[in-house]
Amino acid sequence: MWGTSVNLPARLRLILRNPLGFVLRVFSAFRANQGLLLSGAVAYYTLLSIVPMFALILVLLSQVMDQRQLLETARTYLELVAADQSEALIAQVTVFLNEWKLVGVAGLIILLFFSSFAFTVLENAMSVIFHHRVAIHRRHFLISAILPYFYILLMALGLMTVSVISAALNHAQIGSLSVFGYTISLSGATAALIYLLGVVGEALLLTSLYLVMPVGKIAFRHAVIGGVTATLLWEGTRHLLVWYFATLSLVNIVYGSFASAIVILLSFEVAAIILLLGAQVIAEYERLDDGEGQDLGLHT
Repeated sequence: MWGTSVNLPARLRLILRNPLGFVLRVFSAFRANQGLLLSGAVAYYTLLSIVPMFALILVLLSQVMDQRQLLETARTYLELVAADQSEALIAQVTVFLNEWKLVGVAGLIILLFFSSFAFTVLENAMSVIFHHRVAIHRRHFLISAILPYFYILLMALGLMTVSVISAALNHAQIGSLSVFGYTISLSGATAALIYLLGVVGEALLLTSLYLVMPVGKIAFRHAVIGGVTATLLWEGTRHLLVWYFATLSLVNIVYGSFASAIVILLSFEVAAIILLLGAQVIAEYERLDDGEGQDLGLHT
């Protein structure tokens, strides 16, 4: 009987020999890298960037697409990142969308500038976690300057694509489907499909973050595994947060009118922790070849 361990990569065999040691190594490195502080910075700048970013994207896309359809798609996107607070965010975006002409070109440029903060801070946080790469590779400052706007463009294209698909499904107006004499209602199928597309887009975005944000080259399969894992962890955590804030949390009593901002910020904080922990797992997996795993029993 052939053993599967022969076919496994050497680093993976080391982890399987002592999985607890690797987990402790990851959390120890995350703590040494001030992971919670980094996550807080990413969460804060995401909160600062998300409204101007979506406002800018929707202003541009609304020139060629239906505004109402765009807002519905944006609401679905925001539900994936802002634990039951998408309505508050979309309401603010809608106010700006209705008055954007008063802002002018200079205002749109300022929005573009603020929209980039989240991705810039995330890149800096990734450089701390992948510090072993930074010591070897250096990224040109122009690439770092362009990266945030690349992701803003990517999100705009994703929003436009999902909006077009949603509009096409709504235009078809198919209420039911008959299969082998059984009638299957398609009510809500559009919403489910849009949600699924949103989750797939989320996984692709996270995969690209793991693939592009760290300096140097990361194996594509590592980025995919990290992106899918982070997406599944966040989806489960997000639903748990929605339940917690709706049933057990005292945030509305404690913070009053500031509750929405606090809930959004906490949601971003948890999402950032998951994202950066995933990056830390990839970083520690890479460093197993550096002979640094002996203190955790990962080398024999």
